[in-house]
Amino acid sequence: MDWYTGNTAYDTVLTIGFAFAAFVVVGGFFAQSPYGRFASTGIGFNLDTKLGWWLMEIPATVIFAICYLAGPNRFEPTSLALAAIWVLHYGNRGWFFPLSIRQMPGKRSSFNISVLAAGMFVTALHGYLNGTLFGHDYLDQYGPEWLTDPRFLLGLVVYLGGFALLVRSESIVRNLRDKNDPGAAEYRIPHGAGFRFVSSPAYLGELIAWAGFALATWSLAGVVIFLITAGNLVPRAFATHKWYREKFADYPADRKALIPFVV
Repeated sequence: MDWYTGNTAYDTVLTIGFAFAAFVVVGGFFAQSPYGRFASTGIGFNLDTKLGWWLMEIPATVIFAICYLAGPNRFEPTSLALAAIWVLHYGNRGWFFPLSIRQMPGKRSSFNISVLAAGMFVTALHGYLNGTLFGHDYLDQYGPEWLTDPRFLLGLVVYLGGFALLVRSESIVRNLRDKNDPGAAEYRIPHGAGFRFVSSPAYLGELIAWAGFALATWSLAGVVIFLITAGNLVPRAFATHKWYREKFADYPADRKALIPFVV
């Protein structure tokens, strides 16, 4: 089949997406994005964490909606199903997650402006590539029969499994900090669910989810998302594992970094 669409504007943005994915994959070997436990308050301009996360993720919602609703296929069953997966993911990532972050009282803003800029570029890219593809169906592959195609069905199962792992893992980390006493401890060792096996089950869940999404959509746009996510999260997972082991003397010795029982 033809993977590129033949639409010059769309294919140009898709190529830019692959180029940026290569940049992220290579860059991940040298440094971690300065947010979370790897944030720095001494370099550049920093935002409040909740505000930074929300601003970073909002282009995915807004641009996806604009591009999707502008397409002639927006009300087709398959397009609606794929859009629903997108809305589920970014409803959590762009709206619930930022609002549910529990911050230590008095902690300095630590969401670096460079992370915001790069993140907004990525989420805008994601929103455009997928919203436009689902709304226009350039490759004429999203007819009603796609909803019973093994690739879509398997991809959906994989996606939902990864999404469930992601949401559960984030809930465990969020609840490590008592909402009635958020300043008691900034970091603790998480336990339960995916944390029984790896240090970063949320990252693993995100990777599984986007792999399932790429399969369910059977598109290069899905591959771009997966590659950018992997380029950012895989080296970050190893850095996080190392950080936990150095910070906590009683950290579980049999817990792996990212893949259970492997590494």
